[in-house]
Amino acid sequence: MKIVFTGGGSGGHFYPIIAVAQEIQKISKERKLIAPKLFYIAPHPYDKRALFELDITFKKSPAGKARGYFSLLNFFDIFKTLIGILRTIPLLFSIYPDVIFSKGGYASFPTLFAARLLRIPVVIHESDAAPGRVNTWSGKFAEKIAVAYPEVAQYFKKEKVAYSGNPVRRELHKIIRTGGADFFKFDSNIPTILIIGGSQGAQLINENVLGALPQLVEKYQVIHQTGKKHLKYIQTTAGVILEKSAHKERYLPIAYLNTLTTRMAAGAADIIVSRAGAGAIAEIALWETPSILVPITKSNADHQNKNAFSYARAGGAVVIKEKNLTPNVLMSEITRIIKDKELQTKMSASAREFARPDASTVIAKAILGIALKHER
Repeated sequence: MKIVFTGGGSGGHFYPIIAVAQEIQKISKERKLIAPKLFYIAPHPYDKRALFELDITFKKSPAGKARGYFSLLNFFDIFKTLIGILRTIPLLFSIYPDVIFSKGGYASFPTLFAARLLRIPVVIHESDAAPGRVNTWSGKFAEKIAVAYPEVAQYFKKEKVAYSGNPVRRELHKIIRTGGADFFKFDSNIPTILIIGGSQGAQLINENVLGALPQLVEKYQVIHQTGKKHLKYIQTTAGVILEKSAHKERYLPIAYLNTLTTRMAAGAADIIVSRAGAGAIAEIALWETPSILVPITKSNADHQNKNAFSYARAGGAVVIKEKNLTPNVLMSEITRIIKDKELQTKMSASAREFARPDASTVIAKAILGIALKHER
């Protein structure tokens, strides 16, 4: 049995693939199936270690972005995509998988195009509350379509769609709720705020955190995932801002949260401030932690706003639009939630209702079902 994964360009596309691959391997062992051969086709491997640990073979396929705004790069990326298609057709033919699982995004287009030509079955997953362009197109010929938000089902044929939720890597399902204070050298009696902006960080959130920093550390402890390229600037600026503060030790900027620090930070947090990527919301919901979401205004198909407000309607979060975000507003919303224990309990319960811990299992079973049928 051979299974190809495609999609990528960001952790929000890549790590759900890893979560599904983990579950495919687990189910295969439980059912005593021959271990499937797994491949990942994309412009870049994104996380070589994760691929290596799951014995997933990476195959390179160039792909150009189709930006929703004017850029000369759009012209050159047309040729990059054409080269990707021409390379991927013989590559996919040589593998000839039983099924392809796509997370969508520009990186998946050459592989999906080749799959359609070669009549290879396709399963797609739409992470967001509004479909991307590639998933809208590939949904027309995909055999199965998994969606993370019920409202996105309307964009696809009803008989193909299953509401799965967003896959989250197995190791992030359970956070570590004890020992966080010692791990981060914090006081367990002081509320902790976790601020995450994705793997690249979020400059707008970073700037507003710095603006609110003197007030934040007076009342709270702050774990701030800044993004690698922002860390040095944040450290230097925060050092100046907190130079005379008696509570400077309450602020901890970190470039990137690996699996362990994510589990520890999420376990220590009383509230999380985050962008509204589909993967981030899925993780926060599983952790049952009250959150404040700051969606990117100009995301593709406005998906971050739609994700954020869908989750907020479910009761798990409050939303601050970028245009409304200021240090005072951020501080005010954090304090409002921290002071209201009944609200925190309701938000945690709503997060638990929204979370779909079985998302990876639902998708993995669909993929294996098609693969076994095709293998015969």
